[in-house]
Amino acid sequence: MAASEVDPVIRQFRDQICDNDLKILELINKRVKLVTKLWEYKRAQELDVYAPAQEEWLLTYADRANKGPLSRDALHEIYRHVIEVTQHEARRLG
Repeated sequence: MAASEVDPVIRQFRDQICDNDLKILELINKRVKLVTKLWEYKRAQELDVYAPAQEEWLLTYADRANKGPLSRDALHEIYRHVIEVTQHEARRLG
């Protein structure tokens, strides 16, 4: 067994990371459900589901909320991927 596997400090950090990963997973699933419901509503109202201006607004909003250490470029990369995956899943579910 490697020393890193029994080191209590390393174990504590890994546990905290796992806890955060589960929170991220929960929130992404909630996002997919909300977007799916939004799209269903928009379709019922005969509105376009795609809103590029909203995506840009989200990136600006996230930029302002970001206190770091995540860089702006990394933040945008993550959000663009989250948006893409959310759209794909919403299409699959809707």
